[in-house]
Amino acid sequence: MGASPIFVRLADVGPFASAFWRVALALPALWVWLRFSDARAPSAGGFDRVGLLAGLAFTGDLFFWHLSIVTTSVANATFFATTAPIWVVAFGWLLLGERAAWRTLAGIALCVLGGASLLAQSFHLRPAGAIGDLYGAATGLFFGLYFLAVKAARRAHSAARVTFTATLVTAVLLLIVALALEPTILPHSLGGIAALCAMAWISHAGGQGLLSIALGRLPAAFSSLVIFLEAIAAAGFAFLFLGEPVSLVQAIGGLAILAGIFVARPR
Repeated sequence: MGASPIFVRLADVGPFASAFWRVALALPALWVWLRFSDARAPSAGGFDRVGLLAGLAFTGDLFFWHLSIVTTSVANATFFATTAPIWVVAFGWLLLGERAAWRTLAGIALCVLGGASLLAQSFHLRPAGAIGDLYGAATGLFFGLYFLAVKAARRAHSAARVTFTATLVTAVLLLIVALALEPTILPHSLGGIAALCAMAWISHAGGQGLLSIALGRLPAAFSSLVIFLEAIAAAGFAFLFLGEPVSLVQAIGGLAILAGIFVARPR
């Protein structure tokens, strides 16, 4: 999922159109996965209420995420989006009565510090980007709700069905948003088409699909730390494809994230 900001920048459509294509183009691949999954181990079908909630939460996540990428710096958008684990712990406690273990809280603290170190050089709080920073914060909130909804849905459904259901709901809602707010929906170049396909198949079908598998086996609070790995991936991609050097502070931040995940891991 860490490559998605690069794909959004390379796609020659607006933020809402790219968000729609991200999920719409992933549906065929997810449908094939669902058919194979049901053939191997049939699961309950249909649109359950929790799967619908996961789709609504992911719609909010993508709506604000793609908007924040084009209204503030990628570093700022990424940093505020990494507040998702905090929301997972808070909502898990307030809504589900689940108290996080001390090692989970310590791991999240290390990951937050590591994420701040990774993004420190490019992170800037300025009035011109304040609205974009708020969009990034909203992204983290909705992504946290998405984690909890998928975790609940995985108790009765396979990862393939949960991912497909949430993606289908998200695609329908984002199509309405894109038609209402975007001047153009279709990409203008082969490069734009390639970026949208890569975002759909790699970032969504691959990233969100694997995340659904993880949420069926691991606690939501621990699984949400994957978003900090996105920060490491973003720095790595910037080094490989954009020639941006990795500083000592960033390297320490990456190690802090890995240490946080190690501390928070389930026993």
